[in-house]
Amino acid sequence: MKICIGYQSALEYWRVHRTLPENSALRQRNIVLPKKPPITKQVKSSGLELPLHIMLRSPENRWVSSTMIQHVFSGDTPAGCFISTEIGTGRGAGRGKGTGNIIGAEISSDDVFEVSAPEFCFLQMAEQLSLVGLIELGYELCGKYSMPVDNDAQVPTRGFYNRPPLTSAKRISAFIARVPGFRGRRSANLALRHILDGSASPMETKLSMLLTLPYRLGGFGLPKPDLNTSIFPSKTDSRSSGKGFYTCDLFWPDHDLAVEYDSDQFHTGSEHIADDSKKRNSLAMMGVTVITITTQQLFNLSDFKKAVNIIAKRVGKRLEFKDPGFDAAHRELRNQLLPK
Repeated sequence: MKICIGYQSALEYWRVHRTLPENSALRQRNIVLPKKPPITKQVKSSGLELPLHIMLRSPENRWVSSTMIQHVFSGDTPAGCFISTEIGTGRGAGRGKGTGNIIGAEISSDDVFEVSAPEFCFLQMAEQLSLVGLIELGYELCGKYSMPVDNDAQVPTRGFYNRPPLTSAKRISAFIARVPGFRGRRSANLALRHILDGSASPMETKLSMLLTLPYRLGGFGLPKPDLNTSIFPSKTDSRSSGKGFYTCDLFWPDHDLAVEYDSDQFHTGSEHIADDSKKRNSLAMMGVTVITITTQQLFNLSDFKKAVNIIAKRVGKRLEFKDPGFDAAHRELRNQLLPK
């Protein structure tokens, strides 16, 4: 039986599996959603947290179940909506044992699990999340990290996993245009206006959102930077620094301005401080100004506003927000992104 996984369960899959299939054919096939939900044993065999979110094309055969949530979509699901997985085939690696992959156990070879592609998963989550939450998820899917799932006992010290991007804002936008009848399209398109590719960590995402989201969402409306882009020095500068290129967290190339986020956890100690200093000095030789924002600055509203004013001046942005409306919106945004 074919089982189509979506919504929170698809997001869980991508956060645990963290890689796209090497075989591109696995995401090019047209998938017809099943009419009937699976049985409880098949749902449990998915290896994902229950209740499992599945997708059906018809509401007639739904039944009340504590093990699954059944979503109905009667529209077309063009090629690229789902990706075939190796759940239950014995070719994957089990959760635990340090691998982070998902398989099921005791599942029939006739059962085929299809998981919503990252682009389709984003569109589905547009029905479930606030606009700010959806933007943050978009940064993650288009970025170089994955958040851990709730029951992950092997989360790295940094609090997230590194991985290649699962998709891009451009690919999500193109996908949404191919699924016109889906309810989450409007929210998804609104969120896409504010999503940038290439974030390397959750805190870089939060910093970028706080700086660039429009006033009405509580951000400072600064021009959008490039995230983790490479800056290549001249031959002379390269010989001096010994580096072929530098990567900056946020970079405004038209203004030769870089903003680096320095976490308290990973930018302390003499070696890290020395490396950061060399990087700043080398970039200064190239005419690039580097502004550092620490965790303490980010969480302190007064200190953060001072840093924002410096950045805004460098990029030629005049801050024109009006209080008390903006102050309330900004505090709400901070509450969502930087919970205490």
